[in-house]
Amino acid sequence: MTAASQQGPAAGKRVLLAKPRGYCAGVDRAVVTVEKVLEQYGPPVYVRKEIVHNRHVVDTLRERGVIFVEEVSEVPEGELVVFSAHGVSPAVHAEAAERNLRTIDATCPLVTKVHKEVNRFDRQDYDILLIGHEGHEEVEGTAGEAPHNVQLVDTEEDVDKVDVRDPSKVVWLSQTTLSVDETMERVDQLRERFPNLADPPSDDICYATSNRQVAVKAMAGECDLVLVVGSQNSSNSKRLVEVALQAGASAAHLIDYASQVDENWLDGVTTVGVTSGASVPDSLVMELLDWLSELGWSDVEEVTTANEKISFALPRELRNSSSVR
Repeated sequence: MTAASQQGPAAGKRVLLAKPRGYCAGVDRAVVTVEKVLEQYGPPVYVRKEIVHNRHVVDTLRERGVIFVEEVSEVPEGELVVFSAHGVSPAVHAEAAERNLRTIDATCPLVTKVHKEVNRFDRQDYDILLIGHEGHEEVEGTAGEAPHNVQLVDTEEDVDKVDVRDPSKVVWLSQTTLSVDETMERVDQLRERFPNLADPPSDDICYATSNRQVAVKAMAGECDLVLVVGSQNSSNSKRLVEVALQAGASAAHLIDYASQVDENWLDGVTTVGVTSGASVPDSLVMELLDWLSELGWSDVEEVTTANEKISFALPRELRNSSSVR
């Protein structure tokens, strides 16, 4: 504990700490996958794209000998490459096979579920409207399952551009890390154009994304400031900032580290809300709490809206490591 926190909380100052926050099961699985590969095979280990969208995690793994590449063409033939949690298209798998690369797929099982939904609706010859952010790795991998039948719907303007062959055979699917409210707004807009629009067989937005947004909504109305720990390229982290503002927080900011907090943000602030995206280790949140404590915000109250107990098995290659030798 810091000296400031030992003196007790400053009058009225408090921190509301969202729970759940931080690592989800898919991120934990992906990071542990890379750590296990490092242990079993030693560096260098190649990873296509960032294993998860978090600067601290990526920098830490890079220091341990992970080489992050944009495409598998950058990986020397015959080497081992790990695919990130966001998933890849069949074309990437094919290119890896052509280069005789040994692969371990750390795609989140919930992203894989959406890929399988694309495959299913493609076989049934549906037009598939994928709600997501253009250029996001997950969207590129999902759309790549059936590029001839998938149309991306990112903005409201995109809704008007959709062109389908048969209005009675249209289905919407979603990137897993979007805001639930934003997604349903797009769905409603699409349904105005296509009344027979089919829903996915189950929720595409992942449980962790939804849970973190619910927790932020529960506390945002009481917060003068919400600090979201997460990286700028993390879709779910950015959505938490938006959700906090929409749910009544006076201000909200996205930061990678406590050192990025501008002390001017704290002027006139009594209640600070703290949460973190699904790819953020909790150590970064603890560092932020220590920093706030030194400035007088040492009274921390956890706001719990769900208890997550989900975990995913590691990729089969690591359960039977001889398969990638």
